Amino acid sequence: MNAVKVYSRTESVCPVCLSRVDAEIIREGDCSYLVKSCPEHGAFSTLIWEGSPEIESWCGERNSFDKVLQPSEGEGCPYECGICPEHQQHSCCVLLEVTQRCNLKCPVCFAEAGSAHSVDPVMSQIQAWYEMLLSKGGPFNIQLSGGEPTMRDDLPEIISLGKKMGFVFFQVNTNGIRLAEDSSYCERLAKAGLNCVFLQFDGLKDSIYKALRGRALLEQKIRAIENCKQAGIGVVLVPTVVKGINDLELGEIIDFAAHNMPIVRGVHFQPISHFGRYPESFSDERMTIPELLRGIEKQTNGGIKASAFIPPSSEHPLCSFNGKFTLQKEGHFKSISEFGKSKSCCCSVETPAESAMKYVARQWSAPKLNTLEVVQPEQTISLIPDLTSLDDFLEQAKMTLAISGMAFQDAWTLDLKRLKSCHIHVVSQKGDLIPFCAYNLTSKDGKSLYR
Repeated sequence: MNAVKVYSRTESVCPVCLSRVDAEIIREGDCSYLVKSCPEHGAFSTLIWEGSPEIESWCGERNSFDKVLQPSEGEGCPYECGICPEHQQHSCCVLLEVTQRCNLKCPVCFAEAGSAHSVDPVMSQIQAWYEMLLSKGGPFNIQLSGGEPTMRDDLPEIISLGKKMGFVFFQVNTNGIRLAEDSSYCERLAKAGLNCVFLQFDGLKDSIYKALRGRALLEQKIRAIENCKQAGIGVVLVPTVVKGINDLELGEIIDFAAHNMPIVRGVHFQPISHFGRYPESFSDERMTIPELLRGIEKQTNGGIKASAFIPPSSEHPLCSFNGKFTLQKEGHFKSISEFGKSKSCCCSVETPAESAMKYVARQWSAPKLNTLEVVQPEQTISLIPDLTSLDDFLEQAKMTLAISGMAFQDAWTLDLKRLKSCHIHVVSQKGDLIPFCAYNLTSKDGKSLYR
């Protein structure tokens, strides 16, 4: 029988009523669970980590048993975000939800977009958001989100305004439908200064899109990448990973990304979290970060090792992973790291959030070179030369692929230690800065704290 060990004490919320409750991370064998109990609704135990790498080696000293949360004044975290004085991290990426309209009705949607009529924020309100962000330490990396942000014809003007006000990096979170159908819109976005498209990309089979998005979309995804390439906009593929639907497609997605480097800058896996809109038919079985890493290694036939990935340098180590790779002449990936194995740099005057912000802007923006047409997965991959000259080195630097993932917290997995170190924030309609997982937090019956 496996011994039970208390790895960490923290706080969480009840998934039913969202009341704050004490919680522990319990280690039993090679599995770790977030365990908590609500006086009214009972006990809950949710798998958050399992298998190799072990949670202790992954987290190091960042989540030690002795590090306890300070008592809150008033309601405290997660109810008084704005951001409140309890928050321990600067902003890195900030989401602006510029519309709640959407041209899809995805069965899976953290924003529950398109479910009700809403009015888009006007340009003066968006300008006020930019001014607020500058007053709070900006400029930050900006993600224009929603809803589906490309529903707005004036999205290029929103980007132009932000650029004029001093914001350097802009990313659009999109399903890609309009980008596929309107190449001139892509060109307008590029001219306005859009750096990157964060493209919903769940796999290479239409059956996957029918399950997760409600319709076949693969053709539109590929056409959207082609139009972004022609416009010179970097693309990051963003799969929402659901067991039994696309968890065996990790290797194919990475292979497709490799075929389409350097305009495809990265793959960012997001195991499904239970907030927003999702059907009850989806299994509650959790896909953890270690399972994702082992899946990547197995599905790339060992070409990308789980050991090549490292914890984040700025946010909580249980939140995400990242790795950076170059494609070699022989056709295999070589692991490199912007930050190395160290979590921080003792000689840096930047905060971890500032370092992460600059890294994302460098890696996810499109390189300044012409590339091949977007290729289908079955076509021959275009390989790059070895580092035998300065020219080859500069070319290789452009041919890098970032592979990362983020395990967003929901009402079952919310850990206030993690939440307080979040650097991905959403500007609420009232103009407050809310950590992403708090903003999207949804109870079992659909109640939201902030939406």
